[in-house]
Amino acid sequence: MPSLTRADDVFVLDLGDDENRFSLDWIAEVAGALDEVAQAEGARALVTTARGKIYSNGLDLDWLRAQDEEQLAGYVVAVHEVFARLLELPVPTVAAVPGHAFAAGGMFALAHDFRVMRADRGWFCLPEVDLGIPFTDGMAALIQARLTPQVAHEVMTTGRRYGGVEAHSLQIVDLAVPEDDVVPTALKLAADLAPKAGATLGRIKTTMYGTTLARLRDTEADVTLGGLH
Repeated sequence: MPSLTRADDVFVLDLGDDENRFSLDWIAEVAGALDEVAQAEGARALVTTARGKIYSNGLDLDWLRAQDEEQLAGYVVAVHEVFARLLELPVPTVAAVPGHAFAAGGMFALAHDFRVMRADRGWFCLPEVDLGIPFTDGMAALIQARLTPQVAHEVMTTGRRYGGVEAHSLQIVDLAVPEDDVVPTALKLAADLAPKAGATLGRIKTTMYGTTLARLRDTEADVTLGGLH
């Protein structure tokens, strides 16, 4: 399960040591951690990472396939809210990606201000086209807000896997570094930016991503994952 620690000005949210899929309990723990970081005072920043070779493999598809339409819609609303809270968080955020970031796990990484990925192993991939699961309006808005139009098109329509070096060349991630440097690099970047935390940064983010945040929080829109039923 996710756990939050703090070292000086940097909070570190460890997403876990397995596939770190978006179970209801996992979502609740992450949401609580984001609230704690948002409500803290003074200079601060957030780094998210994981132990092992997986950052996050995304939604808990096996569990989801057993749910009815109403439960599925409520789950997607909760996932959207985690993305929205991270996107608008009034502190600098850095994803330290030590390995695979798949599907919703990749979208979670995209909701950060910056991404540092391991260069030699691990994939960034949004495989929804191959899974037969269309992106929700909110998910599409998030991806298209954080990637260039052509890269977003390729990522969303091909389901390609991108290693760290290629992901960096396409600006999917900001840095691609050796395994041992992923977390230290993210921590330094976060610490350097920590003094910028506060209401002004939060307002800048909500202004920049106002349309995306509205799409993520539009519970009247289609928030089902049609390929699951």
